[in-house]
Amino acid sequence: MSADGEARSHWFDDEAGPVVRPYAMTRGRTSHAAQHRLDLIAVVVTEPHVDDAETDNALSPEHVDIVELCRRTPQSVAELAAELDLPIGVVRVLVGDLVDEEYVHVNRPVPPAELPDESILRDVINGLRAL
Repeated sequence: MSADGEARSHWFDDEAGPVVRPYAMTRGRTSHAAQHRLDLIAVVVTEPHVDDAETDNALSPEHVDIVELCRRTPQSVAELAAELDLPIGVVRVLVGDLVDEEYVHVNRPVPPAELPDESILRDVINGLRAL
């Protein structure tokens, strides 16, 4: 085998699967400006004013799939990744694109630090019982 053949076989692996496709879907981007808001349990909801995403030629088939999935039922980022069989990072970039274009919005869960303390809730319940 020539040096050229060795180099080619070194960089190609049949078992690796589609490595380039997800990277191509995001046009080489690995993050999005809105990505900090897109944790795994963030819920993606299609905007009510969106009629038919398929008519927008600027959207990829994956963008359209996300809009349609979230139209039926709001989906978490993790659910979208599982349903579309795409890496989480790719889904975050695609959802960020859709947020920018106002096709979807994201509902973030309340961070644990902002939830009321359990002891305060107990005190309120005890105070109400005392009335």
